[in-house]
Amino acid sequence: MTTFENFIAGAWVAPETGDYFENRNPADWNDLIGTFPRSGASDLAKAVASARRGFAQWSKTPAPARGQVLQRVGQLLVERKEDIARAMTREMGKVLAETRGDVQEGIDTAFYAATEGRRLFGRVVPSELRNKWAMSYRRPIGVAGLITPFNFPLAIPTWKMFPALLCGNAVIFKPAEDVPLTGHLLVEVLLEAGLPPEVVQLVHGQGSVVGRALVEHPDVPVISFTGSTETGARIGETCGRMHKRLSLEMGGKNAMLVMDDADLDLALDGVVWGAFGTTGQRCTATSRLILHEKIHDRFLQRVADRVQQLRLGPGLEEGTDVGPLIHEEAREKVDEYVGIAKGEGAVVAIGGSVPGGAKLERGWFYTPTIFAGVKPGMRVEQEEIFGPALAVLKAKDLAEAIRINNDVQYGLSSSLYTRDVNGAFRAMADLDTGITYINAPTIGAEAHLPFGGVKQTGNGHREGGWEVYDFYSETKVVYVDYSGKLQRAQIDTYES
Repeated sequence: MTTFENFIAGAWVAPETGDYFENRNPADWNDLIGTFPRSGASDLAKAVASARRGFAQWSKTPAPARGQVLQRVGQLLVERKEDIARAMTREMGKVLAETRGDVQEGIDTAFYAATEGRRLFGRVVPSELRNKWAMSYRRPIGVAGLITPFNFPLAIPTWKMFPALLCGNAVIFKPAEDVPLTGHLLVEVLLEAGLPPEVVQLVHGQGSVVGRALVEHPDVPVISFTGSTETGARIGETCGRMHKRLSLEMGGKNAMLVMDDADLDLALDGVVWGAFGTTGQRCTATSRLILHEKIHDRFLQRVADRVQQLRLGPGLEEGTDVGPLIHEEAREKVDEYVGIAKGEGAVVAIGGSVPGGAKLERGWFYTPTIFAGVKPGMRVEQEEIFGPALAVLKAKDLAEAIRINNDVQYGLSSSLYTRDVNGAFRAMADLDTGITYINAPTIGAEAHLPFGGVKQTGNGHREGGWEVYDFYSETKVVYVDYSGKLQRAQIDTYES
């Protein structure tokens, strides 16, 4: 067993609390990966003081040079892709093919960020006055606090961290308590790539302690959080009161719409991957399936037959399709929703139980579950379960399917399977989500496009792509008057 440390003020250090928590394999709870710091507010305060020193240095580094560091980060991730993927599967459970994809997303994000070091564009525009220039440029903000979830232990931290660093900010990284090892490995890569040590701080611990201290610290002007809508609302209250810049990426209740003219073989592949990939533990997971009434019965049967064949097991084991849930509480939540669905009149078409067998009993496995006969407004149709559970609904046409899709508090991702180009464009306009896929499932975001949702999914900012660089930088406007005299905008603009 290994005891890990925080990275604060340029050194690996034990927490001032002297307290640690265990990190265990969710596929085999007897497998203890290591112990990690259960840090306190004083650890966080030291990290902030160090990050401020790091910002003073890093913000003066030319953006192309910052990009070169991130280029090296990407190259190191390429070299260590398999090792990091295996470590990630061991600590969070999803199958190896998916953790390899998780690392690849970090690689893509690093290389994309590196190019933005030469593309932090400002604007030069005509002044309304003679002999005067008017322009804007981007500049860094300060210390950015990054609070990340368990389900994408490398990809989501890189979505936040790499743009923040490229823009010239220092970062304090608080990974989810369930996946501290991947966070540790990422910081090791950053340091080896040449990032100045005080530019990044890694503080492990509970969200209610370390995360709260990070959000409430007056010297951290930028917060980026991915997690539950409830926690995001509380963070939003604090950041609003303290005038902090805040990016929230929260829940989803994403629907796949399948029309009667769709390629049903393609739709079948899509819904199984969208609903049960990552054991349903994605904010973009396909948790609702809205079927045209003409194909509802036969397509539901095909989905049930395919899902019945999915193999549960440890993610590192060859042939595994679905790994464990992250911890016991997550499994209990899924099981609770099975009871809720039955109580509301839905039918458990398949699944709905804890699997047996000596191997599976050591982990937090749950059988992939399909709820049939679900009606709009049922809790399993409205609430995020975050597990291997799919609610199936019926619609008479595309218009009704769109109405059902939109009638939830979330608005992250949606998808439509159809051969009707007119219907596809209508859905692209009318589906009230930040992301829409046509003839693809609700998952599959690419690193060079903005990612995020509407309504209670987020607060308007986006991660990924070009928009995130606006979040981590500020616009400064500069006027240069070389006329040699006082010129008054709006007053002396037009000669009489």
